[in-house]
Amino acid sequence: MKTVRLTMAQALVKHLAALRMEVEHLDGHTSIEPYCGGVFTIFGHGNVAGLGEALVAERERLTTYRAHNEQTMAHAAIAFSKAQFRQRIMAVSTSIGPGATNMVTAAAVAHVNRLPVLLLPGDVFATRRPDPVLQQIESFGQGDVSASDCFRPVTRYFDRLTRPEHILTALPRAIQMMTDPANCGPACLSLPQDVQAMAFDCPEDFLNPGVLRFRRPPADERELAHAVALLRSAKRPLIVAGGGVLYSQAWAALRAFVETHGVPVVESHGGKSSLPWDHPLNLGAIGVDGVSWANDMAREADVVFAVGTRLQDFTTGSHALFPQAKLLSLNVQPYDAGKWSGTALVADARVGLGQLETGLAGWAADTAWTARAQQQAAAANARITELTTNAPKDMLPYDAEVIGAVRDSATELGLDSGIRDVALCAAGTLPAELHKLWRASLPGNYHMEYGYSCMGYEVAGGLGVKMARPEQESIVLVGDGSYMMANSELATSLLLGQKMIVVILDNRGYGCIERLQIKTGSPGFNNMLDDCVPEGGERSSIDFAMHARSMGADAVHVKDVAELKAAMVKARQATRTQVIVIDTTHHRTTDGGCWWEVAVPEVSGRREVNEAHANYVKAQTQQRI
Repeated sequence: MKTVRLTMAQALVKHLAALRMEVEHLDGHTSIEPYCGGVFTIFGHGNVAGLGEALVAERERLTTYRAHNEQTMAHAAIAFSKAQFRQRIMAVSTSIGPGATNMVTAAAVAHVNRLPVLLLPGDVFATRRPDPVLQQIESFGQGDVSASDCFRPVTRYFDRLTRPEHILTALPRAIQMMTDPANCGPACLSLPQDVQAMAFDCPEDFLNPGVLRFRRPPADERELAHAVALLRSAKRPLIVAGGGVLYSQAWAALRAFVETHGVPVVESHGGKSSLPWDHPLNLGAIGVDGVSWANDMAREADVVFAVGTRLQDFTTGSHALFPQAKLLSLNVQPYDAGKWSGTALVADARVGLGQLETGLAGWAADTAWTARAQQQAAAANARITELTTNAPKDMLPYDAEVIGAVRDSATELGLDSGIRDVALCAAGTLPAELHKLWRASLPGNYHMEYGYSCMGYEVAGGLGVKMARPEQESIVLVGDGSYMMANSELATSLLLGQKMIVVILDNRGYGCIERLQIKTGSPGFNNMLDDCVPEGGERSSIDFAMHARSMGADAVHVKDVAELKAAMVKARQATRTQVIVIDTTHHRTTDGGCWWEVAVPEVSGRREVNEAHANYVKAQTQQRI
């Protein structure tokens, strides 16, 4: 066996640089692409000398990107993978201590959303000779604990490498986990800084890995037979399309199934864009953030066919939206397929839909059910146009009117926003409005981080999307609250020459949480900026446009929706990052949605809280248990 003398860090970087993945594109053609799209890092004493030296040597094959915050550079890497339908990753390296723990929140984002990212935090010396080293956490009772142990519960694979040759098994195992369709998620290799620099005899085969390919597991014959029988019994079936449809690239299979059998489709946040917005059987958003017509159909369905969704509470109305229906779950992950005592069909979404066709030949939903769905979808699209284009002139706009202006600005340039734009968001009121109202014509053109709903994901995520899809506009819609959480990668977008458009909707606080607070019986408290000024404090006077300009972006504060639309036209023509700020209200929202379980106090001195609790208890009786 031929070997070459390398440090552990050099072997790691060379392996990553050489990795290739068979990537399937939107048009169905495949190509062999680098699996790792680059490495985001902020150097410190725990990674600069070991991993840093290795990255310098391979910078022509594996690009290193400098960022401004460890959490948000990991968000950018996660968004890159999501925009690539999990087919490619980025790696993220930090020093030990705060650099590492800053990434823990991002690791949780990736874990909840089943997205791959390779986390490479530095760690304390394996030899322990200089202990306690700068930034080292000392456990009085456990000598082998370090800050990196925080990653254990929020990663799919974790390993601390205490010998340089450990990389030969640890890295392939991490990659195996990240490319496993069922267990996909973040992997963490914790790298003691002395081990990074240690040399060993590395097999040359390790430096020339084979091409990676995703598996597409088929369904078990018995499960398939049960699924066919259940669907054949359905007269009013409804498909819930989840993120697994997109990660499996099953949109063509879904469309064929829908059109063959006349089954209407509703979309979770993760599954939105599985069908074009104007497909005649696409009813749009379901659940807490859904539209009334989709939720009404869910309440009347006799079989709900969940495809690639983990059936979280927003999708199911805390499991009170369709308790009357029999449940069939097609999912590559058995954990998800078996939820809520439904019929499980464990398989890749695309393969599973194809396998069902043989047994379902000649079967279709009741024609009246299909026709009703088509009528609802047509009426819904007209209603969405109305909501997003009729902004009153005598009051502040709300999110729907902003969404319409952003969308329709493409028309001014002869563009189709549904094809050109990737709309990105994560937290606040905007996810609800975008879920209901954004129109996506291509898979992946709706990018919502709503598994962890992490405030501060937005700007960094927009950067990752642009790096993954440079031919499209990356449009970040973000509230002032989330923007204030994390915005430093706005400067990184300029540093890297990755243009994005950021639209900041300023309602002066955490508007959606105040509404929830009031809805559950409490008074507005500690959410809106003007309500949080103690004696001796000053009312907030943040100028978001000025802030964005200070980081190098072109920025403007517009006075109304008409100015927003005009500014968006200019932003689309620009070649560098643009920021547009508009004042909005949180008091108006788009109707729709369904109940969401938020625990209300059993005992309170407020009449409003007691009434909210009574409604809460009544609603619980509708849950699927």
